[in-house]
Amino acid sequence: MKKFVLFAFNGEFMCFIHVLLNALDMSKKGYDVRIVIEGAATKLIPELATEGNPMFALYSSAKEKKLIDGVCRACAHKMGTLKQAEAQGLRLLDDMSGHAGMANYREQGFEIITF
Repeated sequence: MKKFVLFAFNGEFMCFIHVLLNALDMSKKGYDVRIVIEGAATKLIPELATEGNPMFALYSSAKEKKLIDGVCRACAHKMGTLKQAEAQGLRLLDDMSGHAGMANYREQGFEIITF
């Protein structure tokens, strides 16, 4: 099985929608796919979970399918969204000096794609 982890760094909605669309499509096609919300993208966490937001349905679907592997703890803290990430039950990743590291995913055989 092909394994991919999508690291979303970019905090623009138009970029993040492609992360969600690709993850959902890859999952539907049988790939093992994960999303890591990183960097400036962590600022989107509260908005993504707000009904009425254009990405709410995609985000909710990705969460229901357990495609969101986690959120960078340090970046969410810096962007002021750590509490919202915790409230949404998102796993906080901090294995690399407080940030989400890529090495663990590579060791598990994941191909890393960054957005």
